[in-house]
Amino acid sequence: MAQTRIISTAALAAVFAAGGAWFLAPAGGPDMTLPGAASAQTADDAQDSADAEASAGEDTAESAPSGEVQDMMLGSADAPVKVIEYASYTCPHCGNFHDTVYDQLKENYIDTDKISFTYREVYFDKYGMWASMIARCGDDTDRFFGITDMLYDSQESWTRAGSEAEIADELRKIGRLAGIDNEQLEACMTDGEKLRSLVEWYQTNAEEDDVTSTPTFIIDGEKYSNMNYEDFSAILDEKLAEAE
Repeated sequence: MAQTRIISTAALAAVFAAGGAWFLAPAGGPDMTLPGAASAQTADDAQDSADAEASAGEDTAESAPSGEVQDMMLGSADAPVKVIEYASYTCPHCGNFHDTVYDQLKENYIDTDKISFTYREVYFDKYGMWASMIARCGDDTDRFFGITDMLYDSQESWTRAGSEAEIADELRKIGRLAGIDNEQLEACMTDGEKLRSLVEWYQTNAEEDDVTSTPTFIIDGEKYSNMNYEDFSAILDEKLAEAE
């Protein structure tokens, strides 16, 4: 089965209004399907909202977000078969895929340069966005995939840590374990411009590839849903045979 709580366009628009400040803002409510925008509208956060609006104005006047986000890829760019995974760090089915399929896929197909493997984040909720901001801190590909492994390995723990503040602290711990110092970590976590670019990038990808659930795989342009290693391997072997 796959997770299907894709964030709506209206909810994504609220993310832009909130800027980066919502990452550290107090909870706006219990609904995990919204990306923290409600908290930016509370009286306690009025100043944060004003700052975000001012920042958005500066972005428009000086340099609007380009929307260009680095694709995180493993394997050879010249590999005969291209695989894209769309997944969310808070999706349990994605976690199960990485626990039961990904390691074999990496050993037998990615590390042997039979396929190139690109991981693209899908945002169901603010916690997945936070995790993405930490994984992409510094845009180092090796560290990104290392943090991705850590996020999935400990998914059940950090996603159930309790309050928003406790979840944020657990994610900070993962970032520090990956070698990110506190100053860089806080800068990455509150980078509103990067957040806006990531959300625009996510929405564009999801629309172009018709991603409605996770994990979704695009294999040489064809869309597939979640599957076990045997089925995945059979598809890859067929594609590789066609590419010869």
